[in-house]
Amino acid sequence: MYTILIVDDSPMIVDVFSTMLERGGYRPVTAFSGEECLKVMKTAPPDLVLLDIMMEPMDGWETLERIKADPETRDIPVLMLTAKPLTPEEANEYGPYIEDYILKPTTHHQLYEAIERVLARRHSIAADIERARKAGVDPQLVDEYERLSRSVDINKRLLKILETTYSIKDARTGIGEDITRAIKSMAASIKLQEERLNQVRIRFADLLEAR
Repeated sequence: MYTILIVDDSPMIVDVFSTMLERGGYRPVTAFSGEECLKVMKTAPPDLVLLDIMMEPMDGWETLERIKADPETRDIPVLMLTAKPLTPEEANEYGPYIEDYILKPTTHHQLYEAIERVLARRHSIAADIERARKAGVDPQLVDEYERLSRSVDINKRLLKILETTYSIKDARTGIGEDITRAIKSMAASIKLQEERLNQVRIRFADLLEAR
């Protein structure tokens, strides 16, 4: 049974998601602030964190940064679970640190699907990496494969959220034009990452087959 840490300063929301997780066969644990989240993760590391953004005095982004700055907690996957629309700037800045961005309200099916997608992706990448390391593949290539495999998947998810949140056809205002450019820039970056990932995968396969 996977342990999921829910972090939100609203007891009502925490209760709702605790019930949803219990029904889905997960073991929920709770924290009502960023500080409490960090303490819980130190004493009883969860398998995954559902982290709200709009908290005080430490918001979700600062909490995320502190989770990822600590060697003991940085590898624990974090899903942002929030009512706050994602901005292109946030996608750019925090994309490397999160596993998904889920907008509230969400259904229990959407929540379970997001959690299982993250856990399945991590297990799949870990299995590939273990096989490559045992085969003696160059550690730098293995590290690049791990980084790109995760980054492409997450960034495509964030791009889809941005495109849904903001209409890229609506450039009637200066803000709209800025957002349009940011989204197009992100799409171009993902395309380059995908191309490189495909190259690494081919190299990966060739090396594994040779051994």
